[in-house]
Amino acid sequence: MVVPSKVKTGHLDDIQELRRVQPSVVPERYVRENDEQPAQSMVCTSLEVPVINMQNLEGACGYQELARLTAACQDWGFFQVMNHGIEEGLLDAMEVVAREFFMLPLEEKEKYPLAPGTIQGYGHAFVFSEEQKLDWCNMLALGVEPAFIRNPKLWPTKPENFSETFELYSAKVRSLCQRLLIHIAQTLSISSDTFNQMFGEAVQAARINYYPPCARPDLVLGLSSHSDGSAITVLQQDTACVGLQVLKDDTWVPVKPLPHALVINIGDTLEVLTNGKYKSVEHRAVTNQDRERLSIVTFYAPSYDVLLGPLPELVTQNEPTKYKTYNHGEYSRHYVTSRLQGKKTLEFAKIPYH
Repeated sequence: MVVPSKVKTGHLDDIQELRRVQPSVVPERYVRENDEQPAQSMVCTSLEVPVINMQNLEGACGYQELARLTAACQDWGFFQVMNHGIEEGLLDAMEVVAREFFMLPLEEKEKYPLAPGTIQGYGHAFVFSEEQKLDWCNMLALGVEPAFIRNPKLWPTKPENFSETFELYSAKVRSLCQRLLIHIAQTLSISSDTFNQMFGEAVQAARINYYPPCARPDLVLGLSSHSDGSAITVLQQDTACVGLQVLKDDTWVPVKPLPHALVINIGDTLEVLTNGKYKSVEHRAVTNQDRERLSIVTFYAPSYDVLLGPLPELVTQNEPTKYKTYNHGEYSRHYVTSRLQGKKTLEFAKIPYH
């Protein structure tokens, strides 16, 4: 994908180094406006996102779990999956090599720079101006599949087993995404292979986020509020502390980590394909004053050459077409060259009401 590279971002600090040198200071560029500050937000800790047991989903009485999945997609757009088939040892190993990478000296990590305006490498993503507020996060973003989206020079050689572990992990997550799309199709009463056939050689990318402790977590965001441009997203979060929050009914709901469970969310692409029946949901990451946090995110989406629009089966007289038909690569370019700003990027696909 071609992404504009002539972007003036100003100086971008490495958050871990900033934290090490000035542990009690939060530069002004990270301090959010009042309406974005976590301290000013409505947060509900009594609600919890649904949990889906994939073993039950694929068992003899799968219809009961399928009903739970339907409700999770329609009411939340977020859910956690357990018994998903990815070995606990592999999840642990992926977390270990990811954490080891972020613990490397800065000069080693800077061998894989995320250049301004691009979407792969180590550093800050989605920064397009010198005035923009920054996220309290270091990240490593990598293209995975198909092979042509990879940039091998940006794949870390340290720790030594990073690439091997990441390859195996990514293959398992890819298989999980394909299985999930079969079940999501079933919840819509359409052919179970609809999405997997339509997607072709699906695009898969990953981003590993590291959130150092922050002296003023009430003033900053680890990751700005946004929806994902993917079809579905798979997130592995460590259990050190709660950081991910989902917006539901104008209230932020923390997603409490469950050991070896994976968080799944509906992306913009599925919202379009389902004609809004299943919606992508805004989410964000907050920081912690005392603890670091790590998350490993996989984005799964159709091939760039696929034409997307609401599925005919899901357009009715009562639910007319809400989104235009467009090329997925075109939307992807739009997404990665825009700031993370709620669901603003999805306006690209919406048909204006008259």
